[in-house]
Amino acid sequence: MKLKQTALDFDFTGEPQPEHSPVQPKETPIVVREEPIEVDIQPKRSSKPPKAVVKSEKKSTRGRMKISDMAMEAEKIDIPSDEILFSKSYYNIGAVAQMFHVNQSLIRFWANEFDVLKPKKNAKGDRFFRPEDVKNLKLIYHLLRERKYTIEGAKDFLKKSKRADEKFQAIESLHHLKSFLLELKAGL
Repeated sequence: MKLKQTALDFDFTGEPQPEHSPVQPKETPIVVREEPIEVDIQPKRSSKPPKAVVKSEKKSTRGRMKISDMAMEAEKIDIPSDEILFSKSYYNIGAVAQMFHVNQSLIRFWANEFDVLKPKKNAKGDRFFRPEDVKNLKLIYHLLRERKYTIEGAKDFLKKSKRADEKFQAIESLHHLKSFLLELKAGL
């Protein structure tokens, strides 16, 4: 099938008009050219099958993490031992966020959601966490990220379980014992 393409050319050759004189439209010649072009509107059929599209494995930053990724993230927490932790009276939100390898906004959100956390605020509004708050954040992190509780479920767990801290301490000591035994096994 052949189509025709029409092109219009305008010729603006005129002298500039004075500023205060009324603008008079000039006739501009219009040139019309017709050039035939060929367009194939039939789809081409090939004997080759369509190529398979290979999607690259790109790590998504959105959505929920896999459980294996969560376990690896939980191992990265850098909370100092109790002697070092209790040597300072307060930790700013940036230092706490670095300990847990999370954003400051997440720590701020948890501080607003959970009644167990009571950070002090200065006149400027900066949050300062006590060592007890850091311990409670570690428990909250464990419930939300490792045991996959929802926010409401973690709140209920903390309210109902009065000995949640003791249970968490037992779990932590078992984790330390397991890591020690794994290191001992690797050394053999």
